[in-house]
Parts: sequence; structure tokens; C-alpha cells
Amino acid sequence: MEQTIHTTADAVEADAMPRAHEVHSDPNQPCIETAANSLTNGAGQTKSAAQWAYERLILYIQNFEKTLDEAHEVAMGFAGSDSGVIRIEGMGYFEPDILTFYGQDQMGMRTQLIQHVGQLSVMLRALPKQVETAEPNRIGFRLAQDLNKA
Repeated sequence: MEQTIHTTADAVEADAMPRAHEVHSDPNQPCIETAANSLTNGAGQTKSAAQWAYERLILYIQNFEKTLDEAHEVAMGFAGSDSGVIRIEGMGYFEPDILTFYGQDQMGMRTQLIQHVGQLSVMLRALPKQVETAEPNRIGFRLAQDLNKA
């Protein structure tokens, strides 16, 4: 029988791992907690606040996209801001504490929002997809692919 020794470092690392929990009135509604289990701190890697926020936002975006039909795409609104809603075309971070969102506003104007993680308050919205595109844009999938490459 193999015995596992848990050190103080193991306990600190386990405590730093992200945890999430949700309950919905619709039992078929996708929950973020399953996806959150895929986030790890990595061997010897310390993540900045920006990287943690970026990775968790990717999970929320992917989870939200699971609820959309073929006629809708994900967009973001930012609470406490006059920036309105941005159709998400890209997202990034600049360590230690900056997130950047790229896209188009409701009038089709190119938009980039740069935000400190301490001010982050995001609302995900479903917008009708742009008429000229054959399929809805699923940015969450592309963001997760990029994250898995790292």
C-alpha cells in the first residue's frame, strides 16, 4: 500500500487552487465548477492576478457560449462604465494586473478596453450574430485552445 505524504507546501498549494460552485434552477444549465477544476497553478509557476482573471474569464465565456443558439454570439458589458457592450473578438492580459478586451461596439466601431483586475466587473450578454458571418463567433473556444498551448 502506497502512502502519500502531504507537506505544508502541498496544503498551501491546494488552498491556492481555484474553487467554484453554482446552482441553477434549470438542472441542464452548464456550471462553471467542472471547468474550474481544469485550472492549475502549474509546477512551480506563480500566476499573476491578471493571468488568474484571464483564465477564469475564459471559463465563464465558454460556459456562457454553451447556452447560445446558432443565431447568437457572446458580448461583454462592463458595470460602472459608459463603454457599453463589446462583441468579443479577443482578450489578453498584461502582468501583473491588466486585462484587455478587443472587439466591436454596438455601432460596429473597433474597440479596445484596458482594465485593472481590481475594477473588473463583467456582464456576459447574448447578441445576434453578425449577418455576414455564416457561423457564430465562438471566442471562448479559441481562447481555451491558446491557453492549452501554453
